[in-house]
Formats: sequence, C-alpha cells, structure tokens
Amino acid sequence: MTTKHTLISVIIGLSVSSATSTCISQTYPAYHPSIGTTVYTADSTLRITLTDKIQHFSINGGGEFDADINSPKSANIHPNGRKFYINSLEGCKTIAYDMESKRKLKVISHRFTEADSALFSKPCGLFPFRFYKNNLNTFNGKPVEGAFSHGGRYFWVPFYRRTFDLNAQEPSAMAIIDTEKDSTVLVMETGPLPKMVCASHDGKYMVVSHWGDNTVGLIDIRSSNPHDWKYLRYYEIDKKLILNFSLTESVDRDQSDGWLLRGTTFTPDDHYLLVGCMGNSGGIAVIDMTTHTYLGRMQGMRSNVRHLVINDGWLYLSINRTGYVQRIRLDRFLQAASKMENHIGSVDGWEDCKVGDGARTIELSPDGRYVFAACNIDSKICIVDTRTMQEIANIQADSYPVGLDISQDGKTVITTSQGRGNQGGNAVDIYQIEREE
Repeated sequence: MTTKHTLISVIIGLSVSSATSTCISQTYPAYHPSIGTTVYTADSTLRITLTDKIQHFSINGGGEFDADINSPKSANIHPNGRKFYINSLEGCKTIAYDMESKRKLKVISHRFTEADSALFSKPCGLFPFRFYKNNLNTFNGKPVEGAFSHGGRYFWVPFYRRTFDLNAQEPSAMAIIDTEKDSTVLVMETGPLPKMVCASHDGKYMVVSHWGDNTVGLIDIRSSNPHDWKYLRYYEIDKKLILNFSLTESVDRDQSDGWLLRGTTFTPDDHYLLVGCMGNSGGIAVIDMTTHTYLGRMQGMRSNVRHLVINDGWLYLSINRTGYVQRIRLDRFLQAASKMENHIGSVDGWEDCKVGDGARTIELSPDGRYVFAACNIDSKICIVDTRTMQEIANIQADSYPVGLDISQDGKTVITTSQGRGNQGGNAVDIYQIEREE
C-alpha cells in the first residue's frame, strides 16, 4: 500500500485584544514558541511544525520582523491562493503578503482625509449620525474582519469604528479593496460597530453584522461596478438598540445589552442567513432571505456562540468562553427553525468537542476531515477529527490567537488574534502540516 504525504502550510497571526464580558478576563504569560516546534497526532497521521514567523514583538524574536503587524485582528487568504491579507487593527492598515515567499506586497492605509472624499459612497439614509456632524469622512479606520466578493476581485474590510467616535455608537464604515491593485476603490457606511461581513454564494448580496445595535445590513452587489452597489435594508435581531453613550468618557463597548452579533454565514442555497449571537443565551439568529423575514433565534447549543461554518451538510460553531466546537446536521437545524414561535426556538442533538478555552474562529479543511480552532485563552491551535469529533492534536501559538482561514487547496491556514493586556500577540506564525493517509 502506498503512503501519500500532503503538505499543508499553516499560518497563524496574533494580535492584542481587550477582555470582554463574553470571554475570560484574566491575562496569562505571553508565549512565543520557537520555530521548529513540532507535534504529532497519536496515530501519526498529522505532523505539525512551526516553520516561520512574521512578527512585531522583538527584533530577535525569530522570523521576519515587520512593524506593520500592529494588533493584527484577522487574516484572509485570496481565493487564488497566491496572497493573503492581514488586518492590522491598531495600525489602521490592511497588509497584503505573497503566499509563497511571505514577502510584503502592499500596505493599504485606512487613514482618510478630505482628499479621499471621492472614495465615499453617498449616504443611504439607513445609518444617520446623531452626535457628530462635521468632517465625518476624516478618520482612521480600525479593520476587523474581511471577506471576498466577485470571485476574489474585491476584498471587504469593516472598521470597528471611525476614530473620532469614542464609543462606537455612530455609523462606522468599511473599505472595499480592489485585489488586482491592492488599493481602496470605495468606502461604504455601516451601522455601529460592524464585525462580520459575508457574501452570498450567488453573488447577489453582501451582509455586514453590527455588534453595536443588533442589526444586519444588506447590500446589493450584483453589478460589476462598485459604485452601483447600494444598501437595500437592514434586519433587526429582535430589537434595534438605541445607543446613548458619553462623548467624552470611554466605555467598554464589548459589554452590551445586545446580542453581540458575530459569526455570519449563508446556507449553501442562500435561502437563509445565520448569525451567531455571542451575548449570553443569544443562540443563532435566522433570517429567511427569500422573504427578507427575521424568523428568530435558535437555542439548544452551548452559550456564547462565536463563529459559524457550514460544510458538507453540517453546521459547525465555536463556543468562545468554555472552549467547545459543536456541530449539528444543517437540515435538522433548519427544520427546527421553521417551527419557531414568537421568534424563539430550540434544537437538540448537538455533537461537541472540548478544545482550548476561548475558542474563536474555526475553519474546516477542504475535505471536511479536520476542524482547526484558534483557542485564545489557551494560546494554541486545536485540531478536531470530524469523523469522531475528538481533538487529535494541538500546538502552541504565539499568545492569544483569534482569527483563522484555510486556503481552497487545503495547503494554508491563517489565524489571527489580539493578545491581552499588552501581553502576547503581534505575530504571524507559519506552520507546515504533513498529512499521511
């Protein structure tokens, strides 16, 4: 019998985060694993080795030192597999790197002045400013997550807030980057404190979920011309929050009375939009995209839902605080969702696997065999075998991983995190996985 080896490069990026009400608040020692660190699964089918770093914590910290890695929040691999993007939250930049050489290709600044006014779309009327009236498009944008549209031509990057908006209670914005030129071609408004952005499979819509006020914006992107794109509406998840925070004293916007909308995904047929509610007992919000109707919130899973992924008929999710990966058959979930009453429903039958505390972003290998989970509190990457829903390996990461992406060819995984209390973070770790079947 011939043994086949497949190499998978895994890139892990880290950044610095504040403690929130939805995650454990303690800070822990910073970890910076050495290049060459290797782990094996018990059956030796996977070998995982840290092979390189891009980091901004020490000139002598190993790998490539890059000062643009400033609290990297998320990472996204281009669909063609030739480059990847790091969103540098505190640096107010998105950085493009060559996938093969890891060479920096472009730094895309999110610092806007009056000279950039032509980049901004006209206000849609859905997100009015209440407290600020002047110089609204002069600000620095703090990039959070990202998603591609139009076959990878455009990369969407929402901003946590406009920097003049102290408590993230006014409309924010998001940049649309032309990936052929790696430059911003359009800036669109959003609701307050956007987190996730996601494109429908049919290429008709882009949605952005707003952590700040329980809403999800819907954008028509059917045109190939970005300047033709327009908001159609927003969906309220139970009730839109009315925000009225101080204009002079900072408050912790990660602590909120809302549902803290996070993981966002369309079902494969685009019939439904599912949105994770990270607030306690929030569950998963379900929107019928054919009728544009909010159906309600499904419960039954563990509390503190963070990220959602659909793969091969399964709905997977991460449970942040206690550190679990859960899954359920998508058709079972949707059947139960269709029976909701008064915007509340429940479904049982979840399978789960305990991974590291603070499970954030999860992604599956292209064949659906493995789940990779960035476990923030435990500062490690956990790998779950979907055949058994058991953790089969984990490897130390530079402290506090958060985001994660996997290339379409299955050879590259990228994760990001923010760190805690100025500890850890500010690194991109590159892992190679040898797979033996």
